[in-house]
Amino acid sequence: MKKSSLSLILLFLTFTVSAQILNKKNLKSYSGYFDFYYDESEDKIYLEVDRLNDDFLYVNSLASGVGSNDIGLDRGKLGSQRLVYFKKAGNKLLLVQPNLSYRANSDNELERKSIEQAFAQSVLFGFPIKSEENGTYIIDLTPFLMQDAQNVAGTLKRNKEGTYKVDKSKSALALERTKAFPENVEFEALLTFAGEPTGRNLRSVTPTASLVSVIQHHSFVKLPDSNYEPRVFDPRSGAISGSYLDYATPVQEQIRKRFIVRHRLEKKNPNAKVSEAKEPIIYYLDPGTPEPVRSALLDGARWWNEAYETIGFKDAFQVKMLPKDADPMDCRYNVIQWVHRSTRGWSYGASVVDPRTGEIIKGHVSLGSLRIRQDFMIAQALMNKPFAVNDDNYQPMLDLALARIRQLSAHEVGHTIGFAHNFSASTSDRASVMDYPHPQFELKNGNIDFSNAYDVGIGEWDKVTVAYSYSEFDKNANEREELNKILENATKSGLRFISDSDARAQGGAHGLAHLWDNGKSASEELENVLNVRAKAMSQFSKDNIKTNEPYTVLEDVFVPLYFFHRYQTEATIKLVGGMDYNYAIKGDGQKITEYLDRTLQEDALNAILKTLDPKELAIPKNLLDLFPPRAFAYGRTRESFKGKTGVAFDPISASSTASDMTLKLLLHPQRANRLVLQSSLDENQLTLKEVLDELVSNTILKENSSAYHKSIQHEVNVNVLKYIMNLATKDQSYFEVKAIANQALTDLTKSQIRDAMSSATGMQYLRMITEFMKEPEKFKIETVPQIPDGSPIGMDMCSYNE
Repeated sequence: MKKSSLSLILLFLTFTVSAQILNKKNLKSYSGYFDFYYDESEDKIYLEVDRLNDDFLYVNSLASGVGSNDIGLDRGKLGSQRLVYFKKAGNKLLLVQPNLSYRANSDNELERKSIEQAFAQSVLFGFPIKSEENGTYIIDLTPFLMQDAQNVAGTLKRNKEGTYKVDKSKSALALERTKAFPENVEFEALLTFAGEPTGRNLRSVTPTASLVSVIQHHSFVKLPDSNYEPRVFDPRSGAISGSYLDYATPVQEQIRKRFIVRHRLEKKNPNAKVSEAKEPIIYYLDPGTPEPVRSALLDGARWWNEAYETIGFKDAFQVKMLPKDADPMDCRYNVIQWVHRSTRGWSYGASVVDPRTGEIIKGHVSLGSLRIRQDFMIAQALMNKPFAVNDDNYQPMLDLALARIRQLSAHEVGHTIGFAHNFSASTSDRASVMDYPHPQFELKNGNIDFSNAYDVGIGEWDKVTVAYSYSEFDKNANEREELNKILENATKSGLRFISDSDARAQGGAHGLAHLWDNGKSASEELENVLNVRAKAMSQFSKDNIKTNEPYTVLEDVFVPLYFFHRYQTEATIKLVGGMDYNYAIKGDGQKITEYLDRTLQEDALNAILKTLDPKELAIPKNLLDLFPPRAFAYGRTRESFKGKTGVAFDPISASSTASDMTLKLLLHPQRANRLVLQSSLDENQLTLKEVLDELVSNTILKENSSAYHKSIQHEVNVNVLKYIMNLATKDQSYFEVKAIANQALTDLTKSQIRDAMSSATGMQYLRMITEFMKEPEKFKIETVPQIPDGSPIGMDMCSYNE
């Protein structure tokens, strides 16, 4: 009897709890892809699940950020995107993420099942079932939403900013942008992270660094229908790719299947040469973007429509202002966001992608708002006395900065419509906005000409990538053959595609693909850049800043001018021990690989040596009088010159920093190894010994008449010695590289040092070499004052992910 009574009581309590949850009169209801209810009294969201084992997309992101580029937790940053489904397990619903990296595309159900059982899946969360009625389940979604889905705590810890965890007492659901739509539902939660700050970056951007509050966004999105046709990836295409292993593949074929990432785009009339799209690709600009930046971003993003018109689409790519009632985190909108940070930094082009097929569901661009100010400063530094007459002469500098912002908008949008960097485009008349553009200036009639600084419009390569990814073909055509024709025609017209790792200065070897460079010949353009730099320095004066600004600001304006040659130097260095190659495939007739011609490498080396010449490195003496100790409240930043003279401006350290920039790349172990390898295979190639001999002759053995230049030369010489020593000790160096480097040091002890043995500098050189040879295992590269932030022609490279 007691047992029966207890069962009735439990049944009644369960019914009462369920009834309370389902009493929607006390809850705010939301109807959409998933229906859900908000209980204000408990600050909870209850989700109604009426479809089990039904795949959908879960995306987390940041609706509000921390504001530090170094930390990387920006407003609008996309996080993980996962295909998931709800599965019932006893008294719970599990949110399951299947493993799509391993598949079996087969009609054999057991074959598909064997793959599912062979590889782990992930259960993201377990939800106790609050109630169930006719196959519809009610679960409390709140604990899931209050998780640190964006891994804010882990990011802060990884960046040594402190150990933090979510403080639930200071966290709550955020309803302003918690909404439901027919094909997606959006949730937000204000999470406060409590901890002890240990880094300076977090302290610089939070009012109370021990409490960091951000809003995390969660999207449940209906997957696209099955009418989308994936397109095969080709390494020559410039398209971003996805892949998986298909275990149902016949043994004689490749098991890894690669597909490109792209938006769905179809003609309304597939038989028409030119047709509107069934659903155009529309990007929306953040209305918080101010003018004149707003117009520039709209203009640059719209360049892409020309490429789509080339393949027969009318108005298929559009850019509009985001409606006032729209949420930029809503997966229905492709967006361009204007993101504020405390320092300059990267811009991003990210996408939410259907992992099954590569179809882009949402493109999301984040553009750092401080970028335009750096481009303005570059123009300000290079223009001749822009504020000599009045302080309102800002328009020429603003025009150049806006020209760069247009290009940046097109570039980052390009990532989100499916395209990778093409760093060889600058050698083909700036054929792609997917390259990194350095401002292209030249001397005309003795003056710096700014008229061709940045290109306008989409490039010829961009039209190729759009054609490959988005062209529609006749249903009777062989798609692979048609795609090959597009790429073969591009090759015939002289277009090249070389992307990221091959273009990087450290480790990269491609002779035509570089970051932030210009011209067909890297060494010739370096000569031009040095001439432009010299001209700009010769005319630099107090009139490069406005009236009533402290001279400390003038020093900061001078920074991008002094290091103006840094990226063209990197490009030129890559020619030494460089190669020329393509992402060739069998049968396409492209060059596969070859070493660069010796003469080309020698020309590059000669140009590089100029960047180590005190005449190039020395800041003109008349300018030094304009750089006093920093003004009160204008302390040095990461974008300032660094030095060793206390409050005084240090031109010697500036020269040391610039020469270190050259030498750490020129004498990189991988480059030295390539020089040894290439000369062992081809006796006509440039050798490492020849490079070291030329370097020593033009630095350590060089005479300078000026005491100022001699002081600079000594700093350069020390950098030369330490990087030769690095080659001699680095594990990464070939044995032969170590031998050649050690021989170069030994030769310097045999009377080759021009400074008299009795001189202090001569004795110090010998002491360095002798101590090194005695105990090479103790060698450690001494750092020079750090080079100020440079790229994007800002902080560092832009990024893309998908």
